[in-house]
Amino acid sequence: MMLKLQAEKQNEPPVKTCKANLRVQIVDELRIEWKSMWIEQFNDKVRAEGVSVADYERLKVSRGTILHATRSCETPEFKDILKENLVENPDRYIQPNNVEGGWRKFIKTNITKGTFKTKRVAEYAPPPKPKGKQPKKGGRGWLHTA
Repeated sequence: MMLKLQAEKQNEPPVKTCKANLRVQIVDELRIEWKSMWIEQFNDKVRAEGVSVADYERLKVSRGTILHATRSCETPEFKDILKENLVENPDRYIQPNNVEGGWRKFIKTNITKGTFKTKRVAEYAPPPKPKGKQPKKGGRGWLHTA
């Protein structure tokens, strides 16, 4: 009897992992649709803007919406779309902006803190030359040897 209860508990997936898997699946579906929207866009060379070709219901982008332009245009952001689809903590699924600094800048500034660079420079630095007196006759060559 006890073995049956333990076996049943092992077969049931935990509730948290089901929600997490569902959330990851939703984010993956949105990301696929997001990428296809940017790949399939029409580049209008006359007006210098990118226009969506199809309707993307989950992204809430209709056909003919301007995705990016040279003049002031509000481009859709993936973070806002995740918030609209009620995804908890959308920053977790998005890489940081390149202007603000991405993962590489974070690693350089917070994790390594330049320790390797100073050690490496110290290894290859030439030994300091002893500063003595100025050579006699300025070290001007063979005419002044006699």
